[in-house]
This record gives sequence, structure tokens and C-alpha cells, in this order.
Amino acid sequence: MARIAPVPRAEWSEDMTAFIARFRNSVIGEEPDDSHQSGTNLLGTLAGYPALTKPFLSFNRHLLTENTLSVRQRELVILRVAHLRHCAYEWAQHAILAERAGIAPEEIARVAQEALRDWSPGERALLGATDELLADGTIGEDTWRVLVGEFDEKQLMDLVFTVGTYALVAMALRSFGVEPETELLPHLPNGH
Repeated sequence: MARIAPVPRAEWSEDMTAFIARFRNSVIGEEPDDSHQSGTNLLGTLAGYPALTKPFLSFNRHLLTENTLSVRQRELVILRVAHLRHCAYEWAQHAILAERAGIAPEEIARVAQEALRDWSPGERALLGATDELLADGTIGEDTWRVLVGEFDEKQLMDLVFTVGTYALVAMALRSFGVEPETELLPHLPNGH
């Protein structure tokens, strides 16, 4: 049950409606029609606080559209965050984006496994760095050495900011009790 009820779309200010439409257009690549409900509970929750929402979504747009990590790498990292932070909504939303990016269902499921041995060295380092950032607030020296051999400085910065941002999103989703929309239900992790 929602702790902070989403503002119904009909009650969003004209400015907020236009802002969110631009955000979704830049992230999804098209104007979502009224039948597209994905994200409406989260965006409706955020719509009630425009002074916070506008700068946050503007920053988040960078991570979703200008991230120097590949879409595949970004989505694997976000799914790992969602798994480690037990955020079913975030998992479902990004399982859909991962599928759209061509990530196989078995790979999506494998993100939630503790062992990282079945990933390529670069992806293993990204997922391991995600684990370390969430557990320790930093990337360990051994993992950093592997990352530096695979990624440039901008990619390393985007990695840290992606993990941090989606950990924050997971905290918000869980704390505010944001309910998944119907289209997310088939993508929820087992047990949620």
C-alpha cells in the first residue's frame, strides 16, 4: 500500500505534465500514449513535489540517455542494485528495459545470483563493483584495477553515479510504498 499516494495524472500541473512528457520522450524515445502506464505510480508520486522532481529527473536523464556505459552494462548494474536493495518495482521496470536492450531472460535472472563467475571479466567487475559500492561505499582496489583495464574515467564515474542513483531510487520506491503497475507484475522477482 502506498505511503505517499501518487497524484493522479489529471491533477498534475500543466508544467509538470509537459516536463514529465519530455523526460519520458527522451528516455523511452516516443511520447507514451494514455494506454502506456509504466512508471505512472512512481512519476505520480514525484509529480506532487515538482521542486525535487525536476532536478532529480534532469540528472537521471543523463544516466538513462547519455551514460557512457553501454545500455546493456547500465541495465545489468541497475538490476544488481534492485536485487541487492530488494526493490521489486525497480527490478521489474529495469527487467523490461533490459529485455528491450537485448539482454536474454536467463542473463536477467543470473544478475540475482550471488556468484559472478559466469559473466565476462568486464561485466563481472561491474557487478562486483556494484556489490562493493552498496556494501562498503567504495570500489575495492582489486576490482578497481580490473575496471581501469576495461573502462575509461567517464565510464567509471557513470558507474558510481548509476549505482548511487538507483540505490536512492530503490530507497524511495520502498519507503514511499510505490505500487507496481499492471504491466510490471509479470516482471516482479519471485517472492514479491
